[in-house]
Amino acid sequence: MSDLLLPVLLAVPVVVLACQAVGRAVRLLGQPPVIGEIIVGILLGPSLLGWLAPGVQHHLLPPSALPITSALGNLGLLAFLFLIGLELDLRRLGTTRGSVAVVSLSGVLLPMALGAALASALYPHFAPDGAGRLPFTLFVAVALSITAFPVLARILADRGLETTPLGAFALACAATDDALAWCLLTAVVALSTSGTVLSALTTLALTAVFAAGLTVVLRPLLRALLERASRTSDDLVLVLLFAGLCLSAYTTDQIGVHPAFGAFLFGVTAPRGLPAVERSAARFRAVVLALLLPLFFVDTGLHTDFSTLPAGQWGWGAAILAVAVIGKWGGTAGAARLTGSDWRWSAAVGTLMNCRGLTELVVLGIGLQSGVISEPLFTLLVVMTVITTAATAPILRRVASDDPRMTPPAAHDDPECDPAREVTG
Repeated sequence: MSDLLLPVLLAVPVVVLACQAVGRAVRLLGQPPVIGEIIVGILLGPSLLGWLAPGVQHHLLPPSALPITSALGNLGLLAFLFLIGLELDLRRLGTTRGSVAVVSLSGVLLPMALGAALASALYPHFAPDGAGRLPFTLFVAVALSITAFPVLARILADRGLETTPLGAFALACAATDDALAWCLLTAVVALSTSGTVLSALTTLALTAVFAAGLTVVLRPLLRALLERASRTSDDLVLVLLFAGLCLSAYTTDQIGVHPAFGAFLFGVTAPRGLPAVERSAARFRAVVLALLLPLFFVDTGLHTDFSTLPAGQWGWGAAILAVAVIGKWGGTAGAARLTGSDWRWSAAVGTLMNCRGLTELVVLGIGLQSGVISEPLFTLLVVMTVITTAATAPILRRVASDDPRMTPPAAHDDPECDPAREVTG
């Protein structure tokens, strides 16, 4: 037992402490902590530590510890996706339902179209052995259409914008965008893991039946069960939610879809408005974001190896970044402008929707595990994710400065307050 436990006792604190330190450092620069955590994952991997001091990396992250830290990180990932589903509230659409629908659809369809065109050129160079052209093309298309709803919410909250017209509109668009993207990703993964189109359709049908069962049958039963449990203790509510997300993840895995979808679906269908559920979600968040997700970042970093990329392939990285920005920013900003918004508002919406963050890493990890994309392409897509996420906050400060629709309410009352000088956190 000690031979298995001791390496983990060293690896876990190294990872979580490094993520905390770098996450706090990047917040001083106006960036969300996820940027620092992604950077730590890359630095602890073969791209830096494994290249400069392979002996040190082997000591801190020995191969015997990696299966355990990977399992813990993936458990944190499932809990995180449950929280995303729980926070995905489409009632935010309100009176702007039509504009939200147009912007969200444009923010998915245009990046997918451009991504599919780019994927056709990437396929001969980056498709792993055995990956079909159609699953590869669809996956790249979907990956370029992602918006990171939780990171976007964090950026808006850090700047006090979540209740402003811009914040409410962007969150509604991101929620709709994510719901569409996860549905499409489910179809892509089903197609890539099934031998035939018929088996893929069977997998999708079973997934739809499971989702309907969660919504129609389980949701009212779960609400009654959680209401009764909350009168006993919050601990019981926490246990029931954790057991539910694990069993849902297990079910979708048995169906033939990644376990992440099951955890996400359970979060979407979990009852809202119960104080005990909100308190349990806060406890989930405290443990998952601080202790378990950093292990997922390191697992991601171990698959991000810049040394495997020949110099010529960085041109493909530039193409991926250009297509990602043009598709996402252009699609959402252009749609906002066509629905009657001015260019400044439209630019701010496009900037926010171009934020990818952790959600993109989750999607890329699913593609890598499913054998749809190769590690070199995974590395280039991670670089694109870091750049587009890091650019969100500084560009937003510049675009939204001194516009009352896009600045915190407190700034409206204090003419000496310059929101462009705010530091997140």
